[in-house]
Amino acid sequence: MGEPAGIGGEITLKAWLARTNQSATPFFTVADPDHLSATAAALGFDVAIKTIENPEDAWDVFDTALPVMAEPLPGPVTPGQPSKANASAVIASIRRAAEFVRTKESCAMVTNPIHKKILADTGFSHPGHTEYLAELTDTETPIMMLACPGLRVVPVTIHVALNKAIKMLSTDAIKGAARITARALTTDFGIPTPRLAIAALNPHAGEDGMMGEEDETIIAPAIQTLAQEGIDVFGPAAPDSLFHTRARKTYDAVICMYHDQALIPLKTVDFDQGVDITLGLPIVRTSPDHGTAFDIAGRGIARESSLLAAMDMALEIAQNRSSAKLGKVIGRHGPR
Repeated sequence: MGEPAGIGGEITLKAWLARTNQSATPFFTVADPDHLSATAAALGFDVAIKTIENPEDAWDVFDTALPVMAEPLPGPVTPGQPSKANASAVIASIRRAAEFVRTKESCAMVTNPIHKKILADTGFSHPGHTEYLAELTDTETPIMMLACPGLRVVPVTIHVALNKAIKMLSTDAIKGAARITARALTTDFGIPTPRLAIAALNPHAGEDGMMGEEDETIIAPAIQTLAQEGIDVFGPAAPDSLFHTRARKTYDAVICMYHDQALIPLKTVDFDQGVDITLGLPIVRTSPDHGTAFDIAGRGIARESSLLAAMDMALEIAQNRSSAKLGKVIGRHGPR
């Protein structure tokens, strides 16, 4: 469900309207049916809500109503004003969705945006979805990929302050992120021989140490090892010339050193179609690449395009993983 005081419920309702018009693969949501009904009524959306008991029930319900696996909210919801009272339901919805995919009752999960501070204030110990899903699936090193048509980026460090991100950066972390990305590009995106660009940390890739030594001492050794392992990789590449139109045609993904180095170009290229994907998990998980948007929550103007893109990509990845097990790939989505 994501944060109920944000736009998650609204864009879920809009996504159902869009998907039924397209005769798309059914989905269901783990959320509070009363909250969704109230949201639909307040915004004037013609969406019927139907509570289901099992994931497979969604197939029978989807054409005429939004299927909802009930996760009641303990407290009231005011758009734009998150409440700690509802944090337990938000967390439970993530846990239940992951279990449905783990047990193969669903092929993938798509998460609406959460408000990390509210969850942290209630004792939630994880920085975000990625780390929590790692715990739920007993996975050591999942990583976050952001993707839109024409660009895929993977930040080595994620939700930490910039000065901490630089201190956390290591050769092993870069190698780990690149290996998982290369493997996922083949199994999840159907690219048999992916090519990775490794972004530099400093301006001009450090310019022989004049603008920082990390590119030579931390990043370059990772690239050398990856190349020796047979991964098609190049860098450290100066970030200021890595994301223009011609450059984006020369690689399948960029390994970035910190959060904004990855997300600023991705959101600039295509803000409305950006998708957050967790790589390295045994389950498929995607998410819209935007936040809770408290400033517009409850106004009916939030766009569902990123959520729809996340659904499409989740289904594609699930299909590609299934096909990869049979020795074939689909590979419909990507810059190359």
